Amino acid sequence: MPHDTPLIDVVVPVYGGWDHVEPCLRALEEQTVAANVIVVDDRSPDDTADRIARAFPGVTLLRNGRNRGFAHTCNRGMAHGEAPYVLLVNSDVIAEPTLVEHVLAAFEAAPPTVGSVAPLLLRPDGRVDSQGITADATAAGFVRYHGATVDRASATRPALLGPYGAAAAYRRRALGEVGLLDEGIFMYGEELDLAFRLRAAGWDAIGLETPGGMHIGGASAGEGSPKQRYLAGFGRGYLLRAWGILRTRRAARALATEAIVCLRRIVLYRDVKSLTGRIAGWRAAAREVRPQFPLSAADASIDMPRSLRMRSASFWEKL
Repeated sequence: MPHDTPLIDVVVPVYGGWDHVEPCLRALEEQTVAANVIVVDDRSPDDTADRIARAFPGVTLLRNGRNRGFAHTCNRGMAHGEAPYVLLVNSDVIAEPTLVEHVLAAFEAAPPTVGSVAPLLLRPDGRVDSQGITADATAAGFVRYHGATVDRASATRPALLGPYGAAAAYRRRALGEVGLLDEGIFMYGEELDLAFRLRAAGWDAIGLETPGGMHIGGASAGEGSPKQRYLAGFGRGYLLRAWGILRTRRAARALATEAIVCLRRIVLYRDVKSLTGRIAGWRAAAREVRPQFPLSAADASIDMPRSLRMRSASFWEKL
């Protein structure tokens, strides 16, 4: 049934990189269903924002006065819109023409308790980039099926917690209940935290089976860079404290796992970015208070040995 106004706001956070921003926005122009496209420039270090304004006059362009990070940038875009659904799309994602159509169809066919939809994204080599996220009982999150062939991906197994940040769709009413992304997390882990809050409030998530786009990956922080390791560590330390994991009976497992992970990365990369990031994140979350961690959000099949294996780049390829 046609609608007079779009039912979905597509929010694109941007931090430079016109070479990937331009095809991202061009793909959103070619969607089979209309959407409000809101671009938020996070004080790009180049002329990307000006080029967007010239090349895409049909999008809403907001500019941050200073570099505020992924969460703040997405939140500003989401708050600017009013549509009943919101789709976050990284600026290094090239969407299939049917992405918006499939997201809307999934929401409108789903029970009203579904608060989020996880698209299936592919890598440039045709393998899976992500199909949402799953988590273990220590609040560690994992990108589902990263590196696997498309035929092996499943929208339901392992348990789907919520969407991955590169392409994440939400019901606005659910966001109104639990809040937007936590701006205390600069980058990496904010979608995991939001997924936990949604689950704690009783909202469900569903995944899409049809590929919704291609994700280049690492366009802002650099794939595997020291900055990325630090920010990922920061998010992990932040969530451990915010969700009170070390005050539960899972504390010993969490501490042992983090010690192994940090030691591995110190040896592999010859730096302590993962460790210092975790320490900084722990300190930053000192005043954060979350509801009780929802164990229903954790996949019970992910024990400690499995969680360590899931951190391997080849885990999903070999599964």
